[in-house]
Amino acid sequence: MTTAELSELITRLQEFRTDLVHVEAKRSQRALPSRLWETISAFSNTPGGGVLILGLDESNGFATSGVDNAKKVMQDLASLCDEMQPPVRALIELHKIEGATLVLAEIPEAELGQKPVYYRGAGLTNGAFIRVADGDRKLSQYEVQVMIASRGQPRDDEAPVVEATSTDLDPELVRGLLDRLRRTDRSIFRDRTDEEALRVLKVLVKHQDRWVPSIGGLLALGAFPQQFFSELGVTFVVYPTPNLGEPGPRGERFLDQGRFDGPIPRLLEPVLKALQRNMKRRAIVRGLFREDLWEYPETALREALVNAVVHRDLSALARGTPVQVRMFPDRLEIVNPGGLFGPVTVDRLGEEGISSSRNQLLMKLLEDVPVPGRNEVVCENRGSGIGAMLAVLRQAGMSPPHFADRIATFQVTFPNHTLLDSETLAWLETVDGYDLTDNQRMALALLRRGEQVTNASYRQISGLDSRVVTRELGDLVQRGLVDQDGTGRWTSYHLALTPPAIAQSRSRRRRADRRGEIVTLLGAAGELSRADIAVRLGLSDETVGRWLAKLRAEKIVNLTTRTARDPNARYRLAHPGD
Repeated sequence: MTTAELSELITRLQEFRTDLVHVEAKRSQRALPSRLWETISAFSNTPGGGVLILGLDESNGFATSGVDNAKKVMQDLASLCDEMQPPVRALIELHKIEGATLVLAEIPEAELGQKPVYYRGAGLTNGAFIRVADGDRKLSQYEVQVMIASRGQPRDDEAPVVEATSTDLDPELVRGLLDRLRRTDRSIFRDRTDEEALRVLKVLVKHQDRWVPSIGGLLALGAFPQQFFSELGVTFVVYPTPNLGEPGPRGERFLDQGRFDGPIPRLLEPVLKALQRNMKRRAIVRGLFREDLWEYPETALREALVNAVVHRDLSALARGTPVQVRMFPDRLEIVNPGGLFGPVTVDRLGEEGISSSRNQLLMKLLEDVPVPGRNEVVCENRGSGIGAMLAVLRQAGMSPPHFADRIATFQVTFPNHTLLDSETLAWLETVDGYDLTDNQRMALALLRRGEQVTNASYRQISGLDSRVVTRELGDLVQRGLVDQDGTGRWTSYHLALTPPAIAQSRSRRRRADRRGEIVTLLGAAGELSRADIAVRLGLSDETVGRWLAKLRAEKIVNLTTRTARDPNARYRLAHPGD
């Protein structure tokens, strides 16, 4: 880290007057704090790691106090890092700020196979920590277990259910699976009995001298898995207010509730119907047309539910916790026990090729188990479910969901609002002259609502790769529409101008009205597609689309097809009587 970057971090600490998730400051004028190992452990176990700054007085607004014996403090800090298990390889440097010497330590996040990092002097039970907000929190026994399990491939879904027998399987679901697997001529299951096939698939596993269903086999194909594990289902509650536990105006604690049991293929539809029963419809405008949609797109909800029930933790300590669906007036939450597994991180959710399955057996079975009454299997979007969820929310003009990985739980939160409502669209008109892409407009709308935008969140709302995202965000900064906070992996963005200032800036910097060019071009060419117009005028497809929408609204230009989404759509000048 450069001195300039360190100065910027210190400025942020002084501005917020508190430590940050990835930054901890200590006075440490003559010696290390007694329990500094807690912060070293916490940063090592937290995605992205963290920075430790010694020589700032947090009790005095993070004023620069300096370190008296910098060499000794550095040596003591390096020794403390060696006392961690495994040893932490921190980058420890000295910096001069305002004439004072500061000790800076960049603590890297540990590799997945090394977590949890703990202090040997306190042991694994009491010496492992995680970073939460601006502080360090000791990991629970369950969180430690989850981290250790993530070092390899868990096999909890292959565990035998010793009380069950093959008669506890649902014959219809078993038949649907085996029929699907035997359709191909080269299937190894064509010449095997049903019993043999279920053994190969690990639906039935051997326990001592008999074959019994596995946990994954029961969840995918069981008649009633909750007979053996009562909490391996889904609970559903609709709350009257945005605050959990706060009663409604008539003292009601909830507006609707339910518990849904059964095998996963039969579980999803009742939950979705309960959600739909409690949803309202809302209107969005696409071009000149209004569409009525449910508050939350069904595809997004289905993908989130499938992920929750399939990727939940099935270890012994987690089997007493159901998947929870919680509906509030302003949001919908879906929570499952067990955080993200393997190399998947929140920042990379939705990226192509980023996928990892905690329950491989269960996932594999559900890829071939048909949903009763539907012409589809339970898991037909392996590795692309999050991407499908983000895409359908973008199409509906809604904010992307918030993902929270808390080791012990994983939560998806869907905000209940239309991102591009009429007020926001009117506000975006003030920057229309900047020739922005649709993704840049979406990012500005999020910032206007107070959301934080980072490189990772921009990738999720746009579906673009990191290089394009960096270029588009840099373009917004260069145009003076957003400001950049921080550098490197902690970079975020916020609005640089208030709406009135944007409007004034627009009046000074507005680009040329493109309607005349489009009208002239269509007058000469007759009919052209949107892509043709963009190429001939050297404009982006998004820009041409917006000007064509204006021209259609003014009845100057007509479509040759019923909708603009028709792949054969072309545009021509309107004729009298059209």
